[in-house]
Amino acid sequence: MRPSPLRLAALLVLLALLVQPARAAPTPAFQVRADQLGRILAAPGKEDDFFSDLFLRAVPLEQWRSLAADMRRQYGQPLTLGAVAQDSATAGQVEVRYEKATIGFTLVVAPEPPNRVVGLRVIGVRQSGDTMDKLLSDLAALPGKTGFVIAKLTDAGPQILFARNPATQLATGSSFKLYMLAEAARTVAAGERRWSDVLPLARKSFSGRLLAYPDGAPMTLYSLAAAMIAESDNSAADTLLLALGRDKVDAMVAASGHADLQGALPLLGTAEAFALKMPANAALRARYAAATPDDRRALLRDNAARLTAAAVDVGSIAETPAAIESIEWFASPMDEIRLLDHLRRQGGEALPILAINPGIAPADAKRWAYLGYKGGSEPGVIAMNFLARAKDGHYYAVAGSWNNAAARVDDAQFVALMTRALNLLAQ
Repeated sequence: MRPSPLRLAALLVLLALLVQPARAAPTPAFQVRADQLGRILAAPGKEDDFFSDLFLRAVPLEQWRSLAADMRRQYGQPLTLGAVAQDSATAGQVEVRYEKATIGFTLVVAPEPPNRVVGLRVIGVRQSGDTMDKLLSDLAALPGKTGFVIAKLTDAGPQILFARNPATQLATGSSFKLYMLAEAARTVAAGERRWSDVLPLARKSFSGRLLAYPDGAPMTLYSLAAAMIAESDNSAADTLLLALGRDKVDAMVAASGHADLQGALPLLGTAEAFALKMPANAALRARYAAATPDDRRALLRDNAARLTAAAVDVGSIAETPAAIESIEWFASPMDEIRLLDHLRRQGGEALPILAINPGIAPADAKRWAYLGYKGGSEPGVIAMNFLARAKDGHYYAVAGSWNNAAARVDDAQFVALMTRALNLLAQ
């Protein structure tokens, strides 16, 4: 997943910095660079005086100019400097007011004269005059299929506040890992396991940090769950599916209120799913898609040797949508809302694990007293699911998915839409 609402956030370099809890008035050197930021964003010119050589080696001049031009096309011209706050000796946050939005940046300047900029990152976008109606209209304009729900979570159950196609079953990618987090949390609450239990890294997938770990490396239940949720590590997910048991995880799908169990079950591991998407397994894929859940389970058992990470050619699935309407993890936005509410009611360590990676820029995430997140993406698919606690104590769930079987979806565009939804809800 791309955590930033703009491609800029994924490309601009941000050097390491230590953020202090209290903010001081900006130093003269920091204020000078903050004052210059609007001009650098407004038009090409004098970047070599503003940015350090280190920055421009990481982000070449033409690339920077293209990124700045992208923001002008989307938000109009930068008009004025907004709030400036310094967090440490060299780093702080700066707001720039564009014609259509206010954009927050983290700015890092070198400590020695001439104090050129060594780091810059977008950390939030607030669009002027935005409304939920505009947001829903923008979702409707996306090519392909979309579904979206915002619900307030109450003792009586989720209460829908805004929705688009709330019951439509859509591919949700790695969002399925929420079901495994819920089952892991259930086993701990029931006294069947402890978060400190050691499990071997027993089933590797084709991507993720843990792929580089030795086979059988000892991991705790907590560390596997955290890697699965915060990093979307596929090896952690497949190891947990094996350890928890597919039957137990499938039971959690039902217990959380999924409306279409025939379409959702059994829950595939990541290596199984993408092995089924391979051209060599086209006949097997067709049989699987047409089968009942019980027959699918039998098919997975009988063909286990063919459905491993070794069968996955990552290059064949990296650029174009692959069988996203037949071999996937399917859920409606309301299914995801019910699952998030289930996790809220379960509580325990599942909630801190969900909050490790909030899924959106830090400045936007800080509008909430708590923000938990899990999403998923692959070519043609993106889904984002948030569990949020407002500063008044009320809980909300936000779930959105976008599928396009014909072409890649624009991840950054969808992240920006979901960020807008959270910001509007937090107002």
